[in-house]
Amino acid sequence: MAARIASLLPSVTEIVCALGLGDRLVARSHECDFPPWVTSLPAVTASRLPADAVTQAEVDAAVTAAAQAGAALYSLDIELLARLAPDLVVTQSLCDVCAVDEGLALGAVERMDAPARLLSLSPGRLDEVIAAVGEVAVAAGEPARGEDLMQGLRARLDALHARVDGRPRVRVAAVEWIDPPWSAGHWVPDQVAAAGGEEVLAQPGGRSARMTWDDVRSARPDVVVLMPCGLSLAETLSLARDVPPLPCRVAAVDASGLFSRPGPRLVDGAEVLARMLHPLPGDPPAGDAWAWVDEASG
Repeated sequence: MAARIASLLPSVTEIVCALGLGDRLVARSHECDFPPWVTSLPAVTASRLPADAVTQAEVDAAVTAAAQAGAALYSLDIELLARLAPDLVVTQSLCDVCAVDEGLALGAVERMDAPARLLSLSPGRLDEVIAAVGEVAVAAGEPARGEDLMQGLRARLDALHARVDGRPRVRVAAVEWIDPPWSAGHWVPDQVAAAGGEEVLAQPGGRSARMTWDDVRSARPDVVVLMPCGLSLAETLSLARDVPPLPCRVAAVDASGLFSRPGPRLVDGAEVLARMLHPLPGDPPAGDAWAWVDEASG
């Protein structure tokens, strides 16, 4: 059983807490903020992006420059991690833009005096994200908790399929960066499909790709969903003014909570999309999960 867990990415922190094991967390990444109480834990990572990279265009340029130079986007405080003495460290190997490089985490674990296990996750599809819940649970010594949580998430997806069964598929263009626009890949097309939509910019499990707004128009979406990686609904709405006129409705969502992180709340995101694309009487209000851009801007 893992009694002391260090999470190096927000999705793992959310998984650990959803499993009811939050009291075992001893370290987090600087981006971990859900549930809110985890911000009181020591952060062992930090961003290396320039402090003056503020706008979407500036962040994109900084990330591109770092990738071309082979520079890491994040640092890991190896000494602090060692002092916290975790017996399980969880990281990822899916995306170097999103979290600490897997090799850096491995090197840190190998330098620790006390033995620790490194678990690296790489879920690219929605079903793989749910399976990762089980991987974390097994590594923590609580497989039954993982089975229960996975069963609940799959049951909710089954309910979504029943909700949208037989309804016409809505053509959706999910955009995970606005300036410049990038398609939303990996698990997002699966979320769209579960919600009764058809993603027109990316294939399930595929990587996101830089594009132009003309590319988005050419895909002939019925709805464009703005989900800039890591941003809240309010932040996304503030950026919507940078989106040129499009021949369809445009929605904004809480990307950080519901679409960017490969954890249990991706199912919440699919449910939000279903209410957007196929509204039914009695659906809860959008709240802080999503909004039509034209209505939100008055």
